[in-house]
Amino acid sequence: MDTKAIFKALDNDIRLQMLQWLKEPEKYFPPQGIHLPEGTDLNGGVCVGDIRDKVGITQSTVSHYLDMMHKAGLVEPLRVGKWTYYRRNEETIREFAAFVQKEL
Repeated sequence: MDTKAIFKALDNDIRLQMLQWLKEPEKYFPPQGIHLPEGTDLNGGVCVGDIRDKVGITQSTVSHYLDMMHKAGLVEPLRVGKWTYYRRNEETIREFAAFVQKEL
């Protein structure tokens, strides 16, 4: 776990908000994967385009933010055809929470 990268990724209101929204995607985003083959399991992933629409910033900035969070281990991408879906990496988030509780 790269704690420095995680702190850096969380040091932005929009990235922090995105991670909070991804905690309960069904509450903050429209149903996902309706254009995908039946049975495709997105495991709580949200399409980059839907995240962009919710945040209201450019696709390139959203992609950069998601890439930064992915490199920090906070989110996981799932590529399905031409779409990319992101979900939280709960294992890393639990490890980080334990680190903060123990070390800080």
